[in-house]
Amino acid sequence: MPQIAGTEDFEAHLDRAVALDARLGGVAQVLRAIAVASIEMSGLIGLGRLYGRLGDSRASTNTDGDVQKELDVLANDLFVSAFKRAPVAAVVSEEMSEPLVLDPACLLVVAMDPLDGSSNIDANVSIGTIFSILPVLADANGAEAHFLQPGRTQIAAGFVIYGPQTSLVFALGSGQTQIFTLDRRAGRFYQAVSAPVVASECAEYAINASNYRHWDTPIRAFIDDCEQGTEGPLKRNHNMRWTGSLVADAYRILLRGGIFLYPGDQRAGYMDGRLRLLYEANPVAFIIERAGGKASDCLRPILDIVPSAIHARIPLVFGSPAAVELVARYHSDLQFSAEHAPLFGKRGLMRL
Repeated sequence: MPQIAGTEDFEAHLDRAVALDARLGGVAQVLRAIAVASIEMSGLIGLGRLYGRLGDSRASTNTDGDVQKELDVLANDLFVSAFKRAPVAAVVSEEMSEPLVLDPACLLVVAMDPLDGSSNIDANVSIGTIFSILPVLADANGAEAHFLQPGRTQIAAGFVIYGPQTSLVFALGSGQTQIFTLDRRAGRFYQAVSAPVVASECAEYAINASNYRHWDTPIRAFIDDCEQGTEGPLKRNHNMRWTGSLVADAYRILLRGGIFLYPGDQRAGYMDGRLRLLYEANPVAFIIERAGGKASDCLRPILDIVPSAIHARIPLVFGSPAAVELVARYHSDLQFSAEHAPLFGKRGLMRL
């Protein structure tokens, strides 16, 4: 089997990190457990219909009220089993209503979305696993309290993307974001990109435009300005991207810049956003910031927000710093937003 020249093995990378900071020993064990489980997940996903109808719906729903797919449940069970072999005190998952206590004597807890983008399973679009590793709190009153910490207390976080390549994207300790890709021939992860840097500006945005009529004025104004291209106030043409898979959009932004927006809107159940702060927004914000990008809830940095509950929702905007800051200005400066509102647009009342 050919050697992969000039690349670092995942195990060696973790060993080097622990050698520099022994306190990361337990976290490294959890990351190893995630890597092992993700290799098995990658194999199952790669088989598609040959393994079974993994995209079929079950009679049950998850904490979000979404109908669970067969692979959602399989992924949850697989990763929970992996964490039982690692120093994990408790696990929170999108697929479980309450925290699952594993070993109260351990010093780490894990929050996860076992299978992000599961609606794309049968469409052969990239899906993923998102995870956040937090320290236990000495004075926690019950398992849930360990998880109600701001994202800046994460010791490690990231995601696995199952696509044309299976890649493990993470940041550990105070280190920068790293991308390791699975060599399926060897069954091992090797470093593919060291310390990616999110482009400071962008010409791509990812948003579900079918919800335009439900958005608040600042989001409409920002997207209207993007659509106007070089003739508009942003003075550049933009392309829209939307996969319906958070990990796929995050991976693209890490490698070539751009901005992702999943705002709250006027629909029932969407006012506070739809993504989960604990195990979707926080891990993504962690790796994006470590790569020089920014992440907010349209106004506040995501990593500064204290979760109100383990399944709390949040609006999420992340990517190139200049674009994320501009979205915040549309929200914080009402005059600025009003000047860009549809009333003054090319189809507005002022230009009849």
